[in-house]
Amino acid sequence: MQSRPPLPPFTAETAAQKARAAEDAWNSCDPQRVSLAYTADSRWRNRSEIFQGRDEIVAFLTRKWNRELDYRLIKEVWAHDGARIAVRFAYEYRDDSGQWYRAYGNENWAFDARGLMAHRHASINERPIRAEERLFHWDRRAPRPADHPGLSALGL
Repeated sequence: MQSRPPLPPFTAETAAQKARAAEDAWNSCDPQRVSLAYTADSRWRNRSEIFQGRDEIVAFLTRKWNRELDYRLIKEVWAHDGARIAVRFAYEYRDDSGQWYRAYGNENWAFDARGLMAHRHASINERPIRAEERLFHWDRRAPRPADHPGLSALGL
């Protein structure tokens, strides 16, 4: 199986690279692409769901992005140590009625020696926002542009 650089142990720079790669993949809204960053038996806890394996990851993300339309995500490293990274994130989406939401959360990641994520634990909450309150503006299903502010710059 291929490796997924950068590899542990992570430095501040490589942890930030890993988080940005994850952000870019998630912003593609392509469940198959996203799943390749995880081990075949990766274990997830996402809100109230707990599951394991790439097939379950693809199924989960397919359901998620069928509900969460015009999804845009920003991740920021909070801490790192060895093969672990903690990130905070926020994302915006709308539902099929046109209501916008901003979700906030934290993720704890553990990687194997090949740089694949073996564990992902996410805690998330969200709130409705008005369209004019949106802060994430870039082309849908594209990476966040380099000049678009991150979470800290946006005051989140």
